[in-house]
Formats: sequence, C-alpha cells, structure tokens
Amino acid sequence: MNQVIIFTNENGGVSVCAPTGDLPIEAVQAKDIPSGVQSFIVNQSSLPASDQDFFGAWEQTDGVVSVSLAKAKEITKKRLRVEREPLFAALDIAFQRAFETGADTSAIVAEKQRLRDITKLPDACTTLDELRLLKAA
Repeated sequence: MNQVIIFTNENGGVSVCAPTGDLPIEAVQAKDIPSGVQSFIVNQSSLPASDQDFFGAWEQTDGVVSVSLAKAKEITKKRLRVEREPLFAALDIAFQRAFETGADTSAIVAEKQRLRDITKLPDACTTLDELRLLKAA
C-alpha cells in the first residue's frame, strides 16, 4: 500500500509528498513538511482520480482530500480562455477578409459571441465530468 503525506500549502492548495522509501514515512514527514503545518499520512489510493485535470482544485480537511467544484469551474474557465485564443485570431482574419470583400459576416460575428460566452458554461455544470467535456472548439 503506497502511502503519501498531504498538507495544505501556503497557497491554499494541497501538497502531496511521496517518499522514496529510503526513510520511514514518519521521518520524511518530520524532515520535509514545513514547521507548524499539519500534515497527514494517507493511502495514495484515497486521493481523487489519478488524472490531474483539477489538481489545483484539491482541498484537504482533516486528512481527506476532495475536489472543490467552485475551484474546478475557475480552472475550466481559464482552460477555455486559452483554447479560444487561436480561434479568435482566426475569426478576426476571416472577418477582415469578409469585410474587405463585402461578404456576409454574421456567422463570424455569431461564432465570436459564442466564444465570448463559453466561459459562462462552467457555471451551470454540476460535476467534474461535465466540466471536462467543455471545449472551445
């Protein structure tokens, strides 16, 4: 059974210390965890899913790690903003070309609005799986 040490770090996130096995885990805990910080030895299997999509949304209470849906929504919004950047750039070029030739720009304008509004979608999500499914493209 793989054990790790967890604690809430100075940024409010969860830090995980995985000892190499060279020292007893209690010795690693005494040596490597910041002074005055409460830490817990837990089974690695008790941590949230192994995928790291929402590691930044982990919270720890009395040695139990969970994923904050509110923090996961903010992480998703940031991801969507990054995903949409190149899409906006391509639409800006398409709009300029259409404008120069007098072509209809309504579809381009509608798509740009969809991209602007995409960061509102996480607010309606109630599960992490719903958040993972959101894509800008």
